[in-house]
Amino acid sequence: MNQSNGRLESSNRRSFFTGSSSALAGIALSTLLDTDLQAANPPSESVVDPQNPTAVRPPHFEAKAKNVIVVFCSGAISHVDTFDYKPELERLDGKPLPGNEKLVSFQGPNGNLTKSFWPYRPRGECGKMVSDLVPRIGDLSDEICYFHSLTNKSNTHGPAENVMNTGFAFDGFPSMGAWVNFALGSENQNLPAFVAIEDPRGMPQSGPNNWASGFLPAAFQGTPLNAAKPIRFLQRPDGVSAQTDASARSALKLLEESNQRRYPGDAQLAARLASYELAARMQLHVPEVVNVQDEPEHVRKLYGADSGNATKAAFANNCILARRLIESGVRFVQLFNGAYASGGNLNWDGHSRLKSQYDIHGDILDQPVAGLLTDLKQRGMLESTLLIFATEFGRMPMLQAGTFGRDHNPLGFTCWMAGGGVRKGFSYGATDPFGFQAQENVITSHDFHATILHLLGLRHRELTFYHNGIQRRLTDVHGKVITEVLA
Repeated sequence: MNQSNGRLESSNRRSFFTGSSSALAGIALSTLLDTDLQAANPPSESVVDPQNPTAVRPPHFEAKAKNVIVVFCSGAISHVDTFDYKPELERLDGKPLPGNEKLVSFQGPNGNLTKSFWPYRPRGECGKMVSDLVPRIGDLSDEICYFHSLTNKSNTHGPAENVMNTGFAFDGFPSMGAWVNFALGSENQNLPAFVAIEDPRGMPQSGPNNWASGFLPAAFQGTPLNAAKPIRFLQRPDGVSAQTDASARSALKLLEESNQRRYPGDAQLAARLASYELAARMQLHVPEVVNVQDEPEHVRKLYGADSGNATKAAFANNCILARRLIESGVRFVQLFNGAYASGGNLNWDGHSRLKSQYDIHGDILDQPVAGLLTDLKQRGMLESTLLIFATEFGRMPMLQAGTFGRDHNPLGFTCWMAGGGVRKGFSYGATDPFGFQAQENVITSHDFHATILHLLGLRHRELTFYHNGIQRRLTDVHGKVITEVLA
């Protein structure tokens, strides 16, 4: 080996050891910082009793909202045909979108601007312009806080539903309802803490992802049911007596308690035993709560449950059920309007025949949701119940080329809230003059979720769960509370 090669190898060795020591120091520092971080911000799961996971827990601070009902329009309801009035869209009807004359969106090229298929009219004392597609909801605008500048990071139904309901496009993350019940528990130990009410026409596009518990304990996942379909596998099988059923539960309890003595501190075993006990209590209490036929005639008429349209009547019954569940102490109810992909026939995905399909869907949606909002207010429940109207994204202000429908639009759309501490008769944010994209006070799903949590007395940055080395939260590492909408 010559002298120059020796100097080179010596230099390489010094560089290697210098770099290694720096890297090891960095690893040690990050470990210490991570330990300090966990000590300063311990995982929130430490406050959950595995034997009683849905016990009531206090919020971070006092808030008006105690319960939540989410009405979710699966398939992406068009904002420009419902709540987002655009005079410029009417003025330039039939002309290209300025600056985007040859726009290609989710399903291909777009045609010219097309005004709403339904006229807009001022509603309520606040004079909010709402279309004739949803006139009854519009008439309640004095109670509603509109969010006109929502955006979504996905333009595909399944991932976009995930974003709006879990904060992430990918599967496997806890739903908003799971997070809320993880934080606050339930006021009724005889019913599920979180209920997902499926549309009479079927499940939404993303299915159980919308109400999953993800990496949170399974006790916080939503229980799917609707007014016409009871909880599956709740009742004992035919041929099994009540005494046999009770004896089997007692034997199972002894076995589980034995396992707990062998494996003390195993939260999964405790949670499993708690779930069996909840199921036994639900057998007694669920049938009473879901019996919406007990409602007085004037209440059923308010919601439209007396309609000759079977789908509308069934959805109205689901809306009544949502109120009854909240009244019975259920913390979070997710109520779906619209089913799985169907070419827009069973949901709001109006790609080709938007007018004829929306005439059907609007009739199913409008009166039951307006009835729910009115009923909550009349019963004095609206002050403590946050009613949320949401969807995965909006639709384009143009028709798709060669069709009579509108394509997906995640760039700007409308959701709204009522009750639970939000401003009344108020609109926040705006899309551009054509409804194409959010332009003023742009809102992400993380902002939307942070605001919902705040209305429930929860600081979104402090609602965490330690998973795979990360303190996870509903709002990821983003989100800000929209303070302008707070009453």
